[in-house]
Amino acid sequence: MIPAKDIELKPAYIWAFLKCLPLLLLAVTFLLLAWWLSHYFILFSLAVTGAAWYRMLYLRSYTFHVTTEVIRLQHGILNKRSDQVEMFRIKDYIVTQSFFQQLFKLMNVTLITTDPENHAINMFGIPESEIIDTIRERVQKARQDNHIYEIN
Repeated sequence: MIPAKDIELKPAYIWAFLKCLPLLLLAVTFLLLAWWLSHYFILFSLAVTGAAWYRMLYLRSYTFHVTTEVIRLQHGILNKRSDQVEMFRIKDYIVTQSFFQQLFKLMNVTLITTDPENHAINMFGIPESEIIDTIRERVQKARQDNHIYEIN
């Protein structure tokens, strides 16, 4: 059974934090250099910390709306971008999980499409769920409703 409810997914906080961790470690390194060598390294530390916060906000700005007819991808802080792909254009599904994603029950989903503009939709850092089964059911329903039959 296909749930008629729209689904909204966002990357998890812990995933965004892990992606920003190298920048935060660099900021701490600059703070230590400021302590030992010169106080001017504090400026580098503040700049890198600002870049890490912006990256974290940017990664968390991604929103994936899965409806019965389309998948919408929205992202951006200062400049917003919104892409959408019709459900019947989705061809394949790939789920990947790194070691840390398995620890935190997260996954990356790649949807391969026939859309000329969006060959692949990457849904990264989302909570582990049965979203692939839901998308597969919605794709089959959309193909039936639009009388689209695939011939390989």
